[in-house]
Order: sequence, then C-alpha cells, then structure tokens
Amino acid sequence: MAKILVTGGLGAVGAPLVEELELRGHDVWVADLPWSEREKYFRCDVSKYRQLASIFESHDFEYVYHLAAEFGRKNGEDFFETMWGSNAVGTKNMLRLQQEHDFRMIFSSSSEVYGDYDDVMEESVPLEKGPRQLNDYAISKWVNEQQILNAADRHGNETVRVRFFNTYGPGEKYSEYRSVVCKFCYHALHDNPYHVYENHHRSFTYIGDTVRTLANIVDSFEPGEVYNIAGEEYWGIKELSDMILDYLDKDDDKVEYRGTEEHNTLNKRASVEKAKDDLGHEATIDLEKGIPKTIDWMREYYDVE
Repeated sequence: MAKILVTGGLGAVGAPLVEELELRGHDVWVADLPWSEREKYFRCDVSKYRQLASIFESHDFEYVYHLAAEFGRKNGEDFFETMWGSNAVGTKNMLRLQQEHDFRMIFSSSSEVYGDYDDVMEESVPLEKGPRQLNDYAISKWVNEQQILNAADRHGNETVRVRFFNTYGPGEKYSEYRSVVCKFCYHALHDNPYHVYENHHRSFTYIGDTVRTLANIVDSFEPGEVYNIAGEEYWGIKELSDMILDYLDKDDDKVEYRGTEEHNTLNKRASVEKAKDDLGHEATIDLEKGIPKTIDWMREYYDVE
C-alpha cells in the first residue's frame, strides 16, 4: 500500500481514479479547489505555492498524481490568466516541492501537445518532430512537459507523463469547456442546437479504461517515461455525432455542420503500444458501448426522460 496524493481529485478523471486507487488498498488523499466533505481532503489552489507546501509539511507521500489543471482549448482562451496560473505555475510549484520531498509524480498531459502533427502520434513525436501546438492550452501542456524534463535533468525528479486522448464517460458534467463527447451528448439529450466540425477525427478513451491504466502506474513506475492513454479506434467527429443521435433516436435538424476548426488539431490518431506493454493498458469499452453508458448517466444526473 502506498500513500498517494491526487491533485484535482474531485474532477472527471480524478474522482474515479481516487476510487480505483482506494479499491486497490492505497491510502489516498485529495487536493482540489471546491469544498468537500471528504475526510482526507485539502482545499488547495495549486497555483499558490504556500497552499501546496503546507500539505507536504505535514504529510509524506510516496506518489503524487498531478491532475489539477484548467482544461480545454476554449477555456484556455477565455480564461488564459487562470489557465496559465494553474497549468504552468501549478506544475512548477509541484516540481519544486518534489525536489524537497522526494515523491514520485504522475503528470497528466494531453494529446494537444501533438499539435499540427497529422500522422500516428507516437510518444517520441513532440521532441523528434517538433510539431507546432495550436492553442494556449496545448502550449501550456507542452511547457509543463518541458519543465518536467528539465527538473529530471537538473535535480533528478522522478516523473511519468501521460497524454490523455479525449477521455469521456459517466461523471463528466457538462460545460462548454468539456470534451466533445460530453457536449454532444448533453446538447442532443436536451434538444439543443450544436455544431460539428466534420473534417476532424479523434481517438477516444472511455473513462474506466483511462483510470485503470493510470492506477497501474504505481506498480510499474519508470522515471522519465511518457505514455499515450487512448482507445484504439479512430472516429470522425461527424460519426460521433451520428452515433449519439442514433442512440437517442433523433435526427440532425439542430446540428450545424462546419468544415475545419482553426487552432485545433485536425486528426488525432494515437499509438498505445507502450502503454499496453508497460502498463497493461486495454481499451475494453469502445465508442459504440461508451456512448450509451454516457448518455444513460446523463439522463439520470440531469433528470431527463
């Protein structure tokens, strides 16, 4: 059993990760911004160094899952000052504390770091090919990966980076800044108009598969490694929308079709061989099974018939 801190542990990925780690017998603590009645909880803004430091003054953690961050391209544009504070400064704070307290860290990066790269996205691509990140959110995640690499070289920090590819599923509450699956499901369920960039394609990952692989890292930690966590299928964004509408038995009369969204990666096709070999990653829920699970959860959560 390990003593583990999860920053962002109340979030769409963090909350089920905490549950999974506890089911495996670990002593899990959470740091996040909202109020919580959870017993092992610290209310903390990761962009504030002293708030973070106070946690480590009274507790020794073997592992930290650093998930706390502002999420999404549009969010990064509309609230850029908050995004840069949470993402870049927050990670810098964590790296400084890692130097002092010698814990191992698992850092949540994003498929956005692959930017304008238009081939299969293997983990070596950003360093070897140098694709251009297309928005502030993407840039912030790549800045964080650079900070992590520098801290390893200069101070011996031990960190594993993971790049999420369009994780979705039950527990992700709607906002216009959330995942495309979440937004499409919510709007279609509520008969709201929405738009589809039909030239884009994605690898999607069901939340349960993401969480299981994340939890495996504690038992297979290799400092300096980086992994894609993704499903192995590859879908067009229009196909995603059609699948959601089909399940709801609705037509597309409220859907506006657009071509390409500027400043957003056109195609994201992930290589997951490393995660499969090293972490036992397995995509057990494909999109055709995951969409109904997501919509059924939303029906209950939002009380929609």
